Amino acid sequence: MKIVILGIGQSLRSDDGAGLGAVHRWKETFPLTANNALLTASETELPGLELLNLLEGFDAAILVDAVQSTAKPGTIHKLREADILGFSETHQSAHGWGVAETLQLARRLNIDLPRNILLIGIEGENFSPGISLSQSICAALDEVAQVIEDSIKIFQDIPDQ
Repeated sequence: MKIVILGIGQSLRSDDGAGLGAVHRWKETFPLTANNALLTASETELPGLELLNLLEGFDAAILVDAVQSTAKPGTIHKLREADILGFSETHQSAHGWGVAETLQLARRLNIDLPRNILLIGIEGENFSPGISLSQSICAALDEVAQVIEDSIKIFQDIPDQ
């Protein structure tokens, strides 16, 4: 199973860089997995509709991004595609046209997406200009890296269809 792991965010808007930092931490913590030939891991800033091209050709996708809701900063959300669409109705991406809107448009246009999509959302605290992640995000990065690793193992155990 071909899996893509994408860290999404804006490195110049404090906690909006949480997805970028989390994927970077996962690659440092789990180098053997990160170098698996069936995995592609990268970070992307503000992909918008380009996200669809980044997902093309994969069986599964793990998207890691900062989110804003009423949860405590540093909270880790694990959302399947259906959950992502529901999450976007009451919460927002930190950067306008987000993951949920892009996936929803792709499904409406019958664009081929991975069968399995998971969003690991990290509850942000500070989205003002700056390059530093808040303490709550920094404290969550090791746990997020483990969630990414565990999610990859789950996807690898799903039989190809």
